[in-house]
Amino acid sequence: MFKKRGGILKVQYTAKSKTYHNKKIARSAEIPGKAFSDTGVISTYNFNSGDIPITINIHTKKGEFVPIYDVSISGISKNTEIVLERIREELTSQVSLGMVDILGTKSTGIIEKKFTEAIEILLNKHFPDANESVIGFLKSYLIQKSLGMGPIETLMDDIYLEEIAINEAEEPVWVYHVKYGWLKTTIMMQSEDQTRHYAAMIGRKIGRQITILEPLMDAHLETGDRVNATLEPISVHGNTITLRKFAAKPWTITDFIKSETISPAAAALIWLGTQFELSALISGGTATGKTSMLNVVANFFPPNQRVISIEDTREIQLPKFLHWVPMVTRLPNPEGKGEISMLDLLVNSLRMRPDRIVVGEIRRKREAEVLFEAIHTGHSVYATVHANDTRETITRLTNPPIDIPLTMIPAISMIIVQYRNRRTGIRKTFQISEILPNSETNTLIQLDIKSGKLNQINKSKSLIGTIELFTGFTQNELKKSISEKELILKWLVRQDINTVDEVGKVMAQYYTDPNPLMEVVKKNRKLL
Repeated sequence: MFKKRGGILKVQYTAKSKTYHNKKIARSAEIPGKAFSDTGVISTYNFNSGDIPITINIHTKKGEFVPIYDVSISGISKNTEIVLERIREELTSQVSLGMVDILGTKSTGIIEKKFTEAIEILLNKHFPDANESVIGFLKSYLIQKSLGMGPIETLMDDIYLEEIAINEAEEPVWVYHVKYGWLKTTIMMQSEDQTRHYAAMIGRKIGRQITILEPLMDAHLETGDRVNATLEPISVHGNTITLRKFAAKPWTITDFIKSETISPAAAALIWLGTQFELSALISGGTATGKTSMLNVVANFFPPNQRVISIEDTREIQLPKFLHWVPMVTRLPNPEGKGEISMLDLLVNSLRMRPDRIVVGEIRRKREAEVLFEAIHTGHSVYATVHANDTRETITRLTNPPIDIPLTMIPAISMIIVQYRNRRTGIRKTFQISEILPNSETNTLIQLDIKSGKLNQINKSKSLIGTIELFTGFTQNELKKSISEKELILKWLVRQDINTVDEVGKVMAQYYTDPNPLMEVVKKNRKLL
């Protein structure tokens, strides 16, 4: 009843055999890169989606301009699928979805529980000889098919994917891989109706709707993933869904140094400024790693301060033991009521006695005004803004739609610029700059694009002096502090301490009792 290959249940999702129109070929040709001359495997790895083992093969294909993301999953024979379809029909009659409110997450759990209980009874009835692992797989398959999004949920379980894009039923699903960029999968939607059904199902679970009258949906799932959906004819070629996955493991400073996104010396300078509560802006273009850098900067927060984070999409993750209150905005309901904007949260946060305020992105004038007012009233602020370099960051801040007076700009002490090489996809820290009292900028560290190295190109005229003024430390003491921080950062890499909580504990020990930590670091031992 089960198809076996080498003792493993296998089936492949394969693209439908379709004749592509000239317009589709033209759109594919717009992707940067060259056509691959022959087939070759780039990478192979495995993971589990529920109880279903998955194998991913990323390979080149003759005539294709991007690599293929080939999904192989444990599967079932045609006969087994017929039996499972009968079981699913029985499940539908036994478990009434109308019994509970499908909008609530608790209700969704009730539905899954009812399905699981009914599934176990029916599977044991129809497959009395199946072992526990096979029953587990069939159970996952039925739940995914009845309540989930089938192969799309499989993609959601791949930790190496950042984005999943359904553009239309006539072309394969696309994914953005953390290492290989955009890839074309072997998964196809059955029809535009299936895509629309998935979008409506997502909307129901979070209390949103997508219809012909409201053909656009931008929503955040309970898991932190972001979903955007559009319906035709607004999206000309077909219905679309774009899923931006919430990072299961956020970036830490260890990851940044190990991947050569930033140097230990540059990171130590950022750490120094963050330790002494200097506010910073992180700028860069789309997909340059601004939010990842924001999370990295937050690695340096001390444990005895209250942190308020404000985001549209939940992405910031801080150590669990910090005094941290994460907050997210809320979109209006279908009647246009109930919206909670970033400005609302920003104004409210000032009444919560924060020491540090972390803001996902500055977009509008009023938000920026409140943000700069927060700095002037003694709060340390960390935020992101879209701009490609230091000069452009100032230009963006001082012109519409943000339009902050130039005289307010020195409230920000540091600007950290992120960069992505559009040809290779590699992300790097591009510049670290300080803002002088006269609102001019002074770039301290600059990326050499050819060598990929961060070089110090200017001495500090303001940053170090500000820390000296407000702490009483001498320049030699601050140089020693930077050297210590650089040693700790290199030790973190050697010891592979790379989770948010692990890095946070090291920072907490450095702030509360640095001498024992420095002993461990200098002897390159593990921290007990």
